[in-house]
Amino acid sequence: MLTNCAAAEGYEISPRFRAIIEERIERLERDAAADEAQVTRLEDIDHIRRQLRLVAAERAEALRMRLFLDRARPRLPRSLMEI
Repeated sequence: MLTNCAAAEGYEISPRFRAIIEERIERLERDAAADEAQVTRLEDIDHIRRQLRLVAAERAEALRMRLFLDRARPRLPRSLMEI
């Protein structure tokens, strides 16, 4: 769990890591939409409940990652002439 101090400071992440997280968010949201579409085909109420819980978990994880990216800032390249 993040403390208030850590949340206020934010994070520095590389552009490559940001792209990986953004791809994961897209995949989670796409999977959530596909899983939600499957609910209409299900008959058992327990299966429907589990499927909806899966959709909620996928969307919650995507939101958590979006919030992380909102706090993150790009890492600046290191100087070639560090002395």
